[in-house]
Amino acid sequence: MKSRVLLIGHGAMAQTVLAALPAPAAVDFLLVRSHKVTAVQAQVPAQIQVVSNLAQCTHKPDFALECASHSALSDYGAELLAAGIDLGVISVGALADPTLFEQLQAAALQGGAQLHILAGAVAGIDALAAARTGGLDEVHYTSRKPPASWKNTPAEQMLDLTRLNAATVFYEGTAREAARQYPANANVAATIALAGLGFDNTHVQLIADPAASGNIHHIQACGRFGTLSIELQGQPLPDNPKTSTLAALSALRALINRSGWLVI
Repeated sequence: MKSRVLLIGHGAMAQTVLAALPAPAAVDFLLVRSHKVTAVQAQVPAQIQVVSNLAQCTHKPDFALECASHSALSDYGAELLAAGIDLGVISVGALADPTLFEQLQAAALQGGAQLHILAGAVAGIDALAAARTGGLDEVHYTSRKPPASWKNTPAEQMLDLTRLNAATVFYEGTAREAARQYPANANVAATIALAGLGFDNTHVQLIADPAASGNIHHIQACGRFGTLSIELQGQPLPDNPKTSTLAALSALRALINRSGWLVI
């Protein structure tokens, strides 16, 4: 069950995955920007080959895991899929761009590869995807975060984030538009949309809440299966407040699944 794995990125999430990865799971190749290759190679175990493009890999990977950014998925995703390499994705918000979505779809069909959407920072994605097969009627997603988490977003133009004293809704609309306006906060909304009713039929509400001590994700759905309500209060990685701990663990689990006999 040994799988040759290529990990994309070497930021906080990728470093967390590398540090926690248990044997026999392993990363064989690490893909980073060309100007970072030398520095990153000095930071990782010698058995990991650091590369700046797929052609530099000494062997063809069986699986690639993106733990980097929307731009990394855009830059590398189609090439990997067209080469027949299955690709796991954390930066799911990038798929709200219909052009990129179509490019990746065409590449996957060309290469006979699969694009795996990781659950990332939210729970219940397996249930939502299963419910869709039997008929979903509605899916609502609410993201509630401290005001500081919405800095450097359009929310700053609508709210005084430094003086907010009550929970305030500043966006209501589709998952696609939420991803367009708030790309740095779009991954969860996009994951829910792809698992359920799609980008244009998933209702999203974004809230700045001074009482929130972390990022709170709430999913509500109904359909032939019944009703679903999930709330998760996530915490960031200790060394990077912008990266979800659960998202990093989701990436870690994806690699463990590639090497084990029991897959959950």
